[in-house]
Amino acid sequence: MKRIFLFILTNIAILAVMMIVIHLFSLDRFITANGLNYTTLFGFSLVVGFTGSFISLAISKWIAKMSYNIEVITSPENETEEWLVDTVRRQAAKVGVAMPEVGIYESPEVNAFATGPSRSNSLVAVSSGLLRVMTREEAEGVLAHEMTHVSNGDMVTMTLLQGILNTFVVFFSYIIAFAVDRALSNGRDEDRGPGIGFMIGQFVTQICLGVLASLVVLAYSRSREFKADAGAARLEGKGPMIAALKRLKQITESDFIYDDRAPALSNFKISGKPSTTHIWASHPPLEDRIEALEKLA
Repeated sequence: MKRIFLFILTNIAILAVMMIVIHLFSLDRFITANGLNYTTLFGFSLVVGFTGSFISLAISKWIAKMSYNIEVITSPENETEEWLVDTVRRQAAKVGVAMPEVGIYESPEVNAFATGPSRSNSLVAVSSGLLRVMTREEAEGVLAHEMTHVSNGDMVTMTLLQGILNTFVVFFSYIIAFAVDRALSNGRDEDRGPGIGFMIGQFVTQICLGVLASLVVLAYSRSREFKADAGAARLEGKGPMIAALKRLKQITESDFIYDDRAPALSNFKISGKPSTTHIWASHPPLEDRIEALEKLA
């Protein structure tokens, strides 16, 4: 799923830049110079963690537009664009959110995603491949799924979750790095502040803990997909969403060509082929989603 991948990647990049700047200007020296002050460290971690997460959210639409060269429809130029905008407008009115920006990006993949900092400031993007391959009914199911993500505020809740995880990543990376640094110095020169062991230890532990944090985000994403499917069923009925998922399943089991720019990202896409292990996927298996929808009253 593009919005999850872009959010995680942006968050990691921003957090890394923040930590580099903090180290370069020795802004963290007051925490480690004379031993760890855990209360101060936690407050510091909280600020750094949530700052990185909220910056990622704030620029999410801009990152999506730049990454996939999305052309926002300001004035529909053909019948397809007019239908797309009208469908999103109708669904936005149904779920009670402001009309999102609607865009199309050129790609052979069959995919759509929604992103943005709030329910009143969002973007729904659809691939040209989806518009070519899916029927209008199937596409309406997919759009209803994305509009449910918007109405549920999934990007905001994702940001809060990521902020909490960032906080603990920073907090525990400092503790582990400090312990490594002290072990390498054999306890000598306790007042010297962080050394090379601290820098290396923090770099390694932030990567490892960051990967674990990403697994938590992906697990949360999978749970939200079932809720978005159910929301789509309420908006357009079960039929269009089930038909869309069956179409995607048919495509994933064929020799269909995926996004030629980023085939390695298929786990993050609504149309991605199932992973050998679902813990790295942002979406549940298509057959599980279809089964859950068929069981809805």
